[in-house]
Amino acid sequence: MSSGRSSRIEGFYKLPYEERVRIVKEWAGLTSEEVNALANFGNLPRDIGERMIENVIGAMSYPFAVAVNFLINGRDYLVPMVIEEASVVAAASNAARMLRHGKGIVAEAGAQEMIGQIHIVNTTAPHAKAARIIEHKQELLDYAAQQDPILVKSGGGPRDIEVRVVDTRKGPIIVVHLIVDVRDAMGANAVNTMVEAIAPLLEKITGGQARLRVISNYATRRVVKAWARTPVENVGGLEVAKRIEEASIIAEADPYRAVTHNKGIMNGIIAVALATAQDHRAIEAGAHAYAARSGVYKPLSTWEVDEDGYLNGYLELPLQVGVIGGATKVHPIARIALKILGVSSAKELSEVMAAVGLAQNLAAIRALVTEGIQKGHMRLHARNLAVMAGATGDLIDKVAERMVKDGRIRFDYAKELVERALRGEQI
Repeated sequence: MSSGRSSRIEGFYKLPYEERVRIVKEWAGLTSEEVNALANFGNLPRDIGERMIENVIGAMSYPFAVAVNFLINGRDYLVPMVIEEASVVAAASNAARMLRHGKGIVAEAGAQEMIGQIHIVNTTAPHAKAARIIEHKQELLDYAAQQDPILVKSGGGPRDIEVRVVDTRKGPIIVVHLIVDVRDAMGANAVNTMVEAIAPLLEKITGGQARLRVISNYATRRVVKAWARTPVENVGGLEVAKRIEEASIIAEADPYRAVTHNKGIMNGIIAVALATAQDHRAIEAGAHAYAARSGVYKPLSTWEVDEDGYLNGYLELPLQVGVIGGATKVHPIARIALKILGVSSAKELSEVMAAVGLAQNLAAIRALVTEGIQKGHMRLHARNLAVMAGATGDLIDKVAERMVKDGRIRFDYAKELVERALRGEQI
């Protein structure tokens, strides 16, 4: 049934912050304490938050942590991570320690090229028109380059044009890919500007209509590879290493397991992406599309034991990240995260993120094949329950430890323990 209220609010985005908050407070019946909690912007100044998106009424903080022990390409890193899930940072740090053999995790990213797409519809003789586009390639590249002289001056810019004819249920369309080296940016703004600029030229060449003109987040020209080799003793011995290999084989055979396998990888990658203000939605979409490129969803990483007694891990996925432009430079904490990380380029950032994904993957699989995923996770979850139940200070750990000891990691038990402790009882 209708509540009699309408969410149709004319010009809501034009209203002052205080008025927007008042409207939402009345709509939801928020208390003054709840409104004050929303208004706590913390380390994001309100004026910056209001410029980043529309209709802002507050901010939400997530824990900012650093994972330790990472040795990547022979260099040590402290890795900033922002995530709400218990055990991820601890697991990444632990796995990174296991992978410090030799140069540690080795990672390699290629050219930082993104794909801009133009889809041309309502054209006749599409294959002939596709050939005509190729004949005008240099003209199109030159015009695209004029749209971003700063990018070109920095060594980036348009690199190539690829053309395909794709059959659809309404007939064939021409798909044009503009390949752009975006250097140290994620690249969406530069690429979108270029494809929108050359779209009228393509319409003139083909006699068709350029419908979609936008970047593709399937960043297959920005693939990063990470691999590591460590003695089996570092992961708990040969039996554990073989179980890790076995789990990898299972993921290769079973898409249902592969999804969860890859989720573990993305736990690490997205935590770094959030800390450094990357477009984590684009990263997720591209990674999962890459996992399904064979037509069957597959794991992004593999693990195997070699004849010399080493466990080997290999990860490959596309990563579209930047260290200039966008929220990366707007959000003050993202700037701090990049300073802690100490990366000098988008290429290096993507290599670190891939390395973190590989370590996170190892941590998750190792936990699964040994003590089980819940033991460590629930130990940290117990602390969260203790806080929710009202514990503060040293009482948090005492309540959490008692729940773990008793095997009763539940909110009702946490509340009971807190109440007993506050009455002065031993717990």
